[in-house]
Amino acid sequence: MSFAAAAMAGLASVGSRGIRGSQDRRGLPLGTSAHEHSNKLIFTAGGKQLSKHLTVYQAMQQQVVHDEDDEERLGGSDLPNDGSRLWSDMFTITYQKADNEVDRESTRGSSLVLKSSKSELCRATSQEQCTSLLDSILQGELPCDIEKSTQTYNILALLRVLEGLNQLSPRLRLQATCDDFIEGKVGTLDGLYGTGAKVPSEEFISSKLTPKLARQIQDVLALCSGSLPSWCYQMTKACPFLFPFETRRQHFYSTAFGLSRALNRLQQQQGDNNSSATEREVRIGRLQRQKVRVSRNRILDSAAKVMEMFSNQKAVLEVEYFGEVGTGLGPTLEFYTLLSHDLQRVGLGLWRSDSDSLEAKKLDSHSPADSRNLIHAPLGLFPRPWPPSTASSEGSKFFKVVEYFRLVGRIMAKALQDGRLLDLPLSTAFYKLLLGQELDLYDILSFDAEFGKILQELQVLVERKRFLESCSNHSQQIEELGFRGAPIQDLCLDFTLPGYPDFVLKEGEENTVVCIYNLEEYISLVVDATLKTGIMRQVEAFKAGFNQQPETLVEHIKFDHGYTSKSPAIVNLLEIMTEFTPEQQHAFCQFVTGAPRLPPGGLASLNPKLTIVRKHSSTAANTSNAAGAAESADDDLPSVMTCANYLKLPPYSTKEVMHKKLLYAINEGQGSFDLS
Repeated sequence: MSFAAAAMAGLASVGSRGIRGSQDRRGLPLGTSAHEHSNKLIFTAGGKQLSKHLTVYQAMQQQVVHDEDDEERLGGSDLPNDGSRLWSDMFTITYQKADNEVDRESTRGSSLVLKSSKSELCRATSQEQCTSLLDSILQGELPCDIEKSTQTYNILALLRVLEGLNQLSPRLRLQATCDDFIEGKVGTLDGLYGTGAKVPSEEFISSKLTPKLARQIQDVLALCSGSLPSWCYQMTKACPFLFPFETRRQHFYSTAFGLSRALNRLQQQQGDNNSSATEREVRIGRLQRQKVRVSRNRILDSAAKVMEMFSNQKAVLEVEYFGEVGTGLGPTLEFYTLLSHDLQRVGLGLWRSDSDSLEAKKLDSHSPADSRNLIHAPLGLFPRPWPPSTASSEGSKFFKVVEYFRLVGRIMAKALQDGRLLDLPLSTAFYKLLLGQELDLYDILSFDAEFGKILQELQVLVERKRFLESCSNHSQQIEELGFRGAPIQDLCLDFTLPGYPDFVLKEGEENTVVCIYNLEEYISLVVDATLKTGIMRQVEAFKAGFNQQPETLVEHIKFDHGYTSKSPAIVNLLEIMTEFTPEQQHAFCQFVTGAPRLPPGGLASLNPKLTIVRKHSSTAANTSNAAGAAESADDDLPSVMTCANYLKLPPYSTKEVMHKKLLYAINEGQGSFDLS
């Protein structure tokens, strides 16, 4: 495969970059979609129409690959295929006006492809959430472009199944032991948790693909041009076990956080490997840094405020402390460590705790005083269940819990982006929830081993009862079923969640004693409360904080003199701006800035920065002497200072009134400057 063909391997998936989480190259105005804008120009190269999503460099690559394919069909060529043609040949890209009918069909087709891709992604995500891990391994398709009929696809699919079965081997052994007890082949559950050997993960690593991926993510040109081969992304997603963790981590940091961070990390690695680099070496991709100052005694409150203000920014966060002169990496790392510990305090009510270990820790006089107030979870942190009926209104205890989980999500996202460490050991089950995987009873073992074992043994008794019921004349054996030699009713269980007496599993039956005949319902309710309904709101808050996207408009607009980004009038204005048609957007730009279009770079490049201030009612001064007179803004129109990009916006009572007044001012305020 030639250099161009190898680089071109990534072009097939360019149109789906927005779906994968990379930067959207469509360049559409905010609040619009692909089918609302027809192409005014059509670009062609070598007689073939180019996709509008391609960069010029990618179009050149595409042309070289097509030429090489044609030459091979015609009997070969002596022309070099080492990549030099990309720089020595001259490429011609022609353009012409688009025919409206043809363009509409083309746009409609691309829109359908995009919608289909998104719907398939949503369908795949939904299917992944409602199927077990084993089903997803055995039935799921590989997320790659390889044809299913090829031998390569079959090999990768087989490897994926084998690696998945290797992961599931402890669960499969447990199920086999349970089946023996259920069918009466063994009389006890003593060997229920016997351990067995697993195939080491190193056995699945490909010694051929790993160095190829490592070389690809070291290619500066491929990173800068966005032409990293698609197999790099597809293989790390479909078969991550083929690569060691360090290589996957490098690929993640090279593709997930933008070009500047990728180049910065690449230069750091090259600098570490090449100690003889000259000081005159040109450095590109320098990262902006945002310095913040926090109070050491109020880490949680300070972190919440810092994340509210700066979590959306791409700059690297650097922390200083009030009253201290230290700056740089040391104070920043300590901030993340202190914050991690504060988020594990018992009084916050965020995480489950091992009560026995916690009591032992309190009695241990050798433990540091601060650590005795922290949640002790040897197997990792997992959200504490809260009843679904718990009030979540502002100011309530649970409201704070949800906000803290949102903060944890923001902190983890920022730490991941900046490459910082958090002393926050989350459990494997919690990570599975964040990845959209379904949890079941077996997963409780991964964060609360003793509780999980008890539930597992009780579930085996339920399965044994079903087996006996399928046979005749076994009622006596059903009555004799017990937990570790004791009848179920002697355990004194009721329909409340163990460890959380305020969490009622079944309304009106909290005092009902659990016996062998309602044990199945009890286990089902306990598992649901522990893994789903009791923690659903906390997990969603974490995801919302972790996945929070910057508000592009708010990020590049200054609010002053009575307005903030949260003001009702500003919220209405931003919604109206996103709902404007392209013609209305041009008119709004001309009304505010004097030009119908924004400069290259969009709103972020506008200088001076767009400023929106509160405009007080003109009738307020005339009625100020009247008793009980109130300021009415609905009669006023917005005004602007185009030389300063300054919009004076009255606080209209409704969004509809604002929309009407804005359009009136935009349409009638053109062609003259009547205010100074």
